[in-house]
Amino acid sequence: MGLFFCIGIVVCIFMSFKSVVIVCFQKNFLSFETIIMITYLYLSLLIGFGMIYLICLQSNIPVLLEGNVPAAGGYFDKLLTSLYFSAVTLFSVGYGDVVPIGVGRFLAVLEALIGYILPAVFLARTVIGIEK
Repeated sequence: MGLFFCIGIVVCIFMSFKSVVIVCFQKNFLSFETIIMITYLYLSLLIGFGMIYLICLQSNIPVLLEGNVPAAGGYFDKLLTSLYFSAVTLFSVGYGDVVPIGVGRFLAVLEALIGYILPAVFLARTVIGIEK
């Protein structure tokens, strides 16, 4: 069942990308609407990857270590840990207090790659738009 939820989350993330690309490449590149859409994209990425980590943790698939032990606790503890790790991975290199293991490493690399590429793409798009 968790696999179906993960596939649904990936589809939602893809649709967020599609919406942002449509708005950013058809509208004025420095509009308020573009900034709002990019903010929504980052929020959907943060929450989407956080939910994937949470689904893995709830399915007893170890993906995150907290202090050299698998992330434990109740549902809300795992939810907060997953969202925190997702935010730290998306926006920075990470602090090292929560560490990915197993499949979590692949997910973290993918999330970090997306987090690093997005600003470069939108900056390049803005510069190209200004030059035209």
